[in-house]
Amino acid sequence: MIVERDHPLKGVLISGRVLVFPHGKGSTVGSYIVYALSRNEKAPAAMINLEAEPIIAVGAIIGAIPLVDHLEGGLSLIPDGALVRVDGGQGTVEILDDEGSEGTA
Repeated sequence: MIVERDHPLKGVLISGRVLVFPHGKGSTVGSYIVYALSRNEKAPAAMINLEAEPIIAVGAIIGAIPLVDHLEGGLSLIPDGALVRVDGGQGTVEILDDEGSEGTA
């Protein structure tokens, strides 16, 4: 659950969702927190960053969470609530709309 005070998504559960955010925040314990979320089956299904710094990248690796960064066009291409397919191995994000058509970011 997002707990940061005054965050527009405060109280929203991230478990099983694709989490889109510009970059990490905090200290090196952040990697362990991401891993612990995975271990406790509370992790996001995937993460998309503008720039995945080492804290987020290490947490994603040890937690086996797909992670993509440096999207061409930036994060604004992904609207809130969009249905997306993330392939961390290929570094791709597909935005799936309600009509079933696909676009690649």
